[in-house]
Amino acid sequence: SRGHRRGPGSNAPTPSRTRIMPGPSADAKTHWSVVRQRLQARRYADWDQHVKPDMGYAFRAGAMDETPRCAESPPEPTLQGMRGKKSGVPYYAASCAVEQMAPWFPDDGAPASFAKARVSEYQLLDFNPMLNTSSYVNVVFEQEELDVANLGLKVNIADQTIYPGSFRLHNDTLNMVADLWNCPRPKSFAEFGCFAGAGVVGSTEGCLLAGLALKFRWRAWYAKRHSLDERAVRREYPNMIISTLFQACWEKAFRYFDIEPVFIKPDSSTFTMSAEAVKAAVNEHTIGVVCIMGNHYGGQYDPVCEVAEALRELNEQHGWQVGIHVDAASGGFVAPFQRNVPPWDFRVPEVLSISGSGHKFGVSCCGTGWVVWREREDLSEHVACNVSYLGGKAESFTLNFSRPASGLFVQFYKFLRLGREGYQLLTDNMMSTAVFIREGLAKMKHDGTPLFDILDDGNTNCLPVVSARFNPSLRLPYDAVDLQGVLSERHWYVSGYKMALHDPTDNSLGPLFHDASADDTMFRVVVKSNLTRALAGDLLSSIEGAVAFLNEVGAGYAIMHSKRLVKELSIQHNTPC
Repeated sequence: SRGHRRGPGSNAPTPSRTRIMPGPSADAKTHWSVVRQRLQARRYADWDQHVKPDMGYAFRAGAMDETPRCAESPPEPTLQGMRGKKSGVPYYAASCAVEQMAPWFPDDGAPASFAKARVSEYQLLDFNPMLNTSSYVNVVFEQEELDVANLGLKVNIADQTIYPGSFRLHNDTLNMVADLWNCPRPKSFAEFGCFAGAGVVGSTEGCLLAGLALKFRWRAWYAKRHSLDERAVRREYPNMIISTLFQACWEKAFRYFDIEPVFIKPDSSTFTMSAEAVKAAVNEHTIGVVCIMGNHYGGQYDPVCEVAEALRELNEQHGWQVGIHVDAASGGFVAPFQRNVPPWDFRVPEVLSISGSGHKFGVSCCGTGWVVWREREDLSEHVACNVSYLGGKAESFTLNFSRPASGLFVQFYKFLRLGREGYQLLTDNMMSTAVFIREGLAKMKHDGTPLFDILDDGNTNCLPVVSARFNPSLRLPYDAVDLQGVLSERHWYVSGYKMALHDPTDNSLGPLFHDASADDTMFRVVVKSNLTRALAGDLLSSIEGAVAFLNEVGAGYAIMHSKRLVKELSIQHNTPC
């Protein structure tokens, strides 16, 4: 048992070890299998008694024998653990199919098909990704696309010396992204053969890199302006201006990189920051303004041109150099294919960098992202690292290092496969389906009154996203979070949440908008390429059925919400209920 193990510095005597030799007629494999089974039985008993109760595992009834077993008296060892593994029987006829997985390193291996079956069992318990309208991540792949992804699994894209062809693919794809975002060709293009930027792990890494570049750029400018040395300028606390509708990666930037967030709370009727609010918030310590092209709540686009004009006036007036980073995690591969969208990319001079998720509407595989800077000088050069120990000289922009090239390969494949025409058709289809869902929600009534308030911007300056809330004037006993729970029983996952902001500076909860309560709720439907018109029709029918159920049991939800409110109040006032 584990009690016999000697820890570092232990004075406990080493237990005697009796060498067991098989008899002349014993089969060696059988003998050692029995020994392994005896050890495994002891480990299961130890796990049942000491480990499992402390780890909080939630076991289904009947999934494992819950009868207490004593580590000192293990059950008789058998050969069941090996049954079927070596005989070639199917997985479901082998002992593996009736064994509970324990959370430690396995003693012996298993056939490849058995290992794959184990992995598949975990994945089967996931939600159906095709019916998940909460996530922006692409879930549709052609077979050729999967083949390309497998090619990338063998390539460490960080090692440019060993994989020069693959890294050329990276640069070619980067140039396509920069071209799509109308980046002017930098002075260094002839030397490097590509724009200033990098393929990254999702837009999160792109945002973090862009934030660091802005911080280091501001630090150099501030030190020169005030004649400060390196140590003195590090005492200054920089800030960044951003809407409260930011994605989680920016909270990481604020926490990890010592950047003070200055939040702009939008109006609940627009979901976007205003140029006037930005102008009032900027000061000498502002490293940049983040404009979001498609916030993840309602999909609306921040007015990049208007913010840029306000910054231009401030910079000229005060001698500042405040620029814009465009967080185009979702909109970077949608806005270029929408008509009548005002300039938002590098056509706007104040835009210094743009990041985007290739795995969202760029329809690459999960973990693909991009960041592009206007130029290397005083921007990307601040986060570039030179690597020579792999046998050559290479420039690395990313926060991490070794990683597979699968996402880059798939992104390049998708650009070749679709082209501008294909992405245009995808965008048109998704926007059309969003209109279908939006109009379907608008038609739903409750006693003759519209059931929902539509919150998104419709078919203009917005992602293919439908966001709504229950009509507040109806004073219904249930909310959007309740709707999410009922819809999940109909196989649909629709994200419902409160209009609340988690402030990373003090971990407090407050209102997301300046004109709405933090307790108000809303829901969102992300229309991805796999959400066809037929599926959208079923979603609307499921919403109608879910609302009918909510109306039938409305009194129960009223009681549940009242109890929740009393509990929250008791916690706030520290009084028992």
